[in-house]
This record gives sequence, C-alpha cells and structure tokens, in this order.
Amino acid sequence: MVQFTDLHYLTISDAASLIESKQLSPVELVAAHLERIEQTDGRLNSFITLLADEAMAAAAEAEGAIRRGEYRGALHGIPIGLKDLYYTKGVRTTVGSKIMREFVPDYDAAVTERFRDAGAVLMGKLQMHEFALGATSENPHDGPAHNPWDITRITGGSSGGSGSAVAAGQCMAALGSDTGGSVRIPASACGIVGLKPTFGRVSRIGVFPLANSLDTVGPMTRTVRDTAIVMNAIAGYDSRDASSANRPDEDFTRLLGQDISGMRVGLPQDYFYDVIDDEVRGAVQQAARILEGLGAHVEECSIPALNDSISISGTILLTEAAEIHLDNLRERADDFGVDVRGRLEEGAMTPAVSYIAAQRARAEFNRKIAEAMKTYDILLAPTTAIGAPRIGDSVVDVGGVSEAKLAIMPRLTRPHNICGIPTVSVPCGFTSEGLPIGMQLAARAFEDAVALQVAYAYEQATEWHTRRPAI
Repeated sequence: MVQFTDLHYLTISDAASLIESKQLSPVELVAAHLERIEQTDGRLNSFITLLADEAMAAAAEAEGAIRRGEYRGALHGIPIGLKDLYYTKGVRTTVGSKIMREFVPDYDAAVTERFRDAGAVLMGKLQMHEFALGATSENPHDGPAHNPWDITRITGGSSGGSGSAVAAGQCMAALGSDTGGSVRIPASACGIVGLKPTFGRVSRIGVFPLANSLDTVGPMTRTVRDTAIVMNAIAGYDSRDASSANRPDEDFTRLLGQDISGMRVGLPQDYFYDVIDDEVRGAVQQAARILEGLGAHVEECSIPALNDSISISGTILLTEAAEIHLDNLRERADDFGVDVRGRLEEGAMTPAVSYIAAQRARAEFNRKIAEAMKTYDILLAPTTAIGAPRIGDSVVDVGGVSEAKLAIMPRLTRPHNICGIPTVSVPCGFTSEGLPIGMQLAARAFEDAVALQVAYAYEQATEWHTRRPAI
C-alpha cells in the first residue's frame, strides 16, 4: 500500500491507477493534499481561496461513485487547482485584484465544467499576478507567491500560485493562462511542466481575459504524461467561444513513449540568446545533446523575424488589455497595483495605427514561423533567461548587465503566443543556486501531441522531473 506521507507527490497517472483499482481512496488523497497545504501555504501563499470543506465533500462523492462502478477516468478523485481567473459558480473569482475582490460568478468556466464532468476535485483558487498582467506574481493585494525551491524567490507569473502549488505537492495539477508566457514562465521557475496549447484548442469561456487575440488556457503538472491527461479532459470545441477550433477530439497521450528518431529539431539562434544566463544556455545546449542521443536531428537555425517579438507582442497585448480595463482606468485607477496600472495606461495611449501595424507585422511574423516549421518538427529554446529572481528586486543581473525583472521574465516566451503554436516547458536542469531551469519545445499548430511526445522522450531520459523542493 502507498504510504500516506507519499500521496501528495504521486503522479496523476499513478494515482488514477490506484483509485481505479480501489487501492487508494479519493478521500485519503484529498486529505493528504489538504494536510500538505496546511503545512506549506503559510510560507508559499499559493492560494487566494481554499475550498477545504468543498474538496472533502467532492472527494467523498467521487469515492461513492467509484464504489458503485461509476469511474469516470483518470481525473476522477484527483485534486486540482485553478488560477483565480477561471469562473467558478458560487465561488469568488478575484483575478488577483482589489477591483474584483468580491466577484462571485453565477456560472462555471468551460474548463471548470470539464473538470467537474471528469470528477476532479477542486482544492481552491490560486494566486496570480494582478489581472494576469505581469510575470512575477508579486501581488500588491494578496502578497507575493513564493517559490518552493527558495521562498525568497518569485514563482514567475502570471500563474505563480499554480506553479508553486503543483511543485510543492499542494495539488496534482493546476490551470494557468498563457498570453505572453504565463503558464511556461512559472513552470520553468518552479521546475514543473507547463503547456501552452495551440490557440483555440481549449475554450476560454468563463476565463477573465487579458488580451483576446493572445490568451490561451493551459495545464501545469509535474510530468508530461499528467499534462497530456489533463489536456484530454479540457481540450475540445466549444461553440460558445468564437476562437475555439472545430477539430475532432484526440488522445494527447497517444504519442508518449514513441521513438523520436529522425525528428528534426531547430535551435533558433536569433533573439533567444541575446540576453541569457550562462547556466541556462549550458542547460539547453546539454538538453539538445540528449535529444540527439535519442535519435533526433538537431541543428542551429536562423529565424530573423523572432527579433520583432517584443514590439509585436507588447503592442498587441497592452492595447487589448487597456481596452478591457478602460472603465476601471477611468473610475478606479487607484485600485490597481502600480505596475499593472502603469502598463494599462501605456496600452491606453497606444495609437490605433500602431496596433494595426503590429497586427500586420504579426501576420508576416506568423508566415515566417510557419515557413521555418516546414523544415523542423520542433523548435527548442530556453523558457526563461534566468532562474527565479528574488522577491522585491526590480532589476536582475544577467551576465553582468542589469535588466528589468518584469521585462526579462517573459522575454523568451512571447514569440509562441504571437503565432499561437503549441509550446511545452519542461525542466532541463538547475542553476548553481539550486533553482530550476526550463526549456520550451514548440511544434506546428495543432501538433500539441508531437510537442508532448518529444518532451516526454527527454523527460524519461533525464531525472530533473523526479527532484522535489525542500519545503
């Protein structure tokens, strides 16, 4: 039998097997995670709203259903968390803000519905950067989310509570959202797996928006297989969402374990290595060698369009975000945190001609990325340029050069949001200070399963995913 103290670090796939065979009770599993939250959240600050009683009731309901032979699949009885911008009927959804502090939706987000249908157990709503507009999760209203590898460090953002909760064993999976990297950045900083699916793969109904043409829903877990399991539950067409892709359902686990021999992997040299820590560079180079050892053809390549990533993404993201928040900027500007208010005001002052020019540049950017992807199955790059910086620092040292923390953290993840291609971040090492390093693997549009296939092959050839923070 599994020991009680081990339960909070089981994988979803292992726990699901034990639950289906009735060797493990959902009640026992959820109780272990609630105990873990009680032990650690005073130091991590992962949760905005903890739903302990509701979680135990849902676990008991799952256990009863499974005993009656009504097992729903791999997420039945599994404890999960939601970034606090996913609507949850009857449960407040603050979006990490003062402005929406007491907002209680009267309906569930589409992904919340899908989790409930799968029998997953919602543990609570997770910390985030205010209105998802930032990459540190240093929140002026809720305090900062703390990294379980070093609680003096940020988690990355904006899905910081999701990153810390999964890494620390407070829940087995969580959802983040990714507009400029907000799933992949905390996944990298916290040493877990984070997938930004193809744009349109997962419904955004009931997800408070940041920038409508860039926003993506994505899972965060401790293993690649667990990410694929979550995708099986949440992906799919939703006629209520105008951006939803009408494609057949698929099994995102189907390519896991298949040989990657002959896969063509490109290492873009433009943009990704302009500003980067040497330890991060070295870890990604070593990861490329491991993929070569697994039979992939890896080569450096040039995609000059990548150099336009900041100007395109920044203009579109801030302008669309400002449009969403125009009324609050006029009427409640003082209720925003300083950094978020400043960026929204910048977006509000962007001329329409600049936004239109950025969208035109985006179309050309996407054409050039698609052209490059005719040659390569996967593009490999670092996820973040540095390990997690310290909470409270506004600038960081990168190779002897001072960089603004809010700018450096999302720098390398932005390109994949512009073109909407599936991109998964997986752990690929640690810095000399013991901080996780992540790399991102991007595939062609709607080849999410291929990105997961390569990520899984790398994960299984290394041991990074087996390490656990000391907290």
